[in-house]
Amino acid sequence: MKQKSLAFVIHKHDATSLHYDFRLQIGSVMPSWAIPKGPTLDNTLKRLALETTDHPMEYRNFEGILPEGSYGAGPVMIWDEGTYIPEIEIKKGVREPVEDYEQAQHVMKEGKKKGEIKFILHGKKLKGSFALIKTRGFGPKNAWLLIKHNDIYVQKNYDANDHDKSARSGKTLKKISEESK
Repeated sequence: MKQKSLAFVIHKHDATSLHYDFRLQIGSVMPSWAIPKGPTLDNTLKRLALETTDHPMEYRNFEGILPEGSYGAGPVMIWDEGTYIPEIEIKKGVREPVEDYEQAQHVMKEGKKKGEIKFILHGKKLKGSFALIKTRGFGPKNAWLLIKHNDIYVQKNYDANDHDKSARSGKTLKKISEESK
């Protein structure tokens, strides 16, 4: 019997401003964080991640145009997608994966409540260990930081905008926009 996996998706979204929506499956929904500068594999950089509304699981498959007049109107690309495994820190700087699906769900729910979640991404573009840490005492109330942990997947100077094609369709945002006209 194959172990169930937890899904993640990162949408590149050109709404009011260009940003990346990072969504992790927790339970039956996908909590979401808007990352203005995009995620990175550079472990010397921390990325602001603003928590937004949860999205239904089905939304991970959306690529297209949100129509004018709707919330977040504009083109949306599946920039990256895959599965993830939560991690728990067993001592400072030492983490271990949580493979059991039910335990993984529990770890993620508790970590989100606490404001500190750690996970290993198995995406088409992003791979390896990351953390989302809620800021305390600075920035807006919904501010978190996306941090890349030091591992074999680190790439210095990694810029999400240099990897500008959909992980699903291979299209750019511009192509997605043109096809919907």
